[in-house]
Amino acid sequence: MSNSFLAVSLHQKKNNVGLSTTVTPAIKHTIVSDFKEITKMRLSLSVVFSSIAGYFLGADTISLKVVTLLALGGYFMVGASNAFNQIIEKDLDALMHRTRNRPVASGRMTVKTAFIIACIFTVLGIVILYTINPQTAMFGAISIFLYTSVYTPLKTKTPLSVFVGAIPGAIPFMLGWVAATDHFGIEPGTLFALQFFWQFPHFWAIGWFLFEDYKRGGFFMLPTGKQDKGTAIQTIVYTIWTILVSIVPVFGITGQLKLSIVAAVIVFALGLVMLYYAIQLYKKRTEKAAKQLMLSSVLYITLIQIVYVADKFIR
Repeated sequence: MSNSFLAVSLHQKKNNVGLSTTVTPAIKHTIVSDFKEITKMRLSLSVVFSSIAGYFLGADTISLKVVTLLALGGYFMVGASNAFNQIIEKDLDALMHRTRNRPVASGRMTVKTAFIIACIFTVLGIVILYTINPQTAMFGAISIFLYTSVYTPLKTKTPLSVFVGAIPGAIPFMLGWVAATDHFGIEPGTLFALQFFWQFPHFWAIGWFLFEDYKRGGFFMLPTGKQDKGTAIQTIVYTIWTILVSIVPVFGITGQLKLSIVAAVIVFALGLVMLYYAIQLYKKRTEKAAKQLMLSSVLYITLIQIVYVADKFIR
């Protein structure tokens, strides 16, 4: 980081003059904010939350050691993906209002520094997840590869990039189950499907209200390429798919992943709230409606993960 340095201050004292080194609050904030930006801290923490929720669902007994390793490994893996992404897209990020102040795009951090951070995070993430079990590390590595090498390049070429990006984006919820059981089957597959379908209305809502900014960077995020009825209809369809997948465990066909009737009703009701905002986007087709759908989608995925976990321990 080019601006990561210690400020040297001269202090005049009453009877003598001394030199002291101090870290000023402003510079401290810059270092921290750059770290947050390069790893997309809020996104990374949400991924860690999903992974831990999946772990709680799969574990017979909770191991604080595994939870800690999963949180650290998961954060490093997502942080690595985001760092690689910002290196690849630095020139395009500089064109968009939303991203032009990112460390690499703004020039505050060199590509070399960002690349070193990304590589260290990749190694640390894979090694930490491997100590849980090899399958967890494998899925984590697949996530980094798809996000960096497939999803990122496709964003400027085709709206299908959202489909590809939904794959690594859906891995965290199921990753926790695999970390708990060292097994991939119908249970983590269901968790994967739930978060996979959820990402379409979520990211299309973002793509809608940031349409002009994405256009500056040459990104194709909406399925029809436009803020039109076609995009809105597809958003509704994928919201419905999300709701349907979310209540499947109540029918007892997803192995050890179960859901009580009460929990299923709550999950279904939360889905209807999200569907309401998807329908509002279709009716109004405004940036405000898209933002409301995005916020409702974040609330939805967070709350249903909490409901799933709470239901397991209350049932």
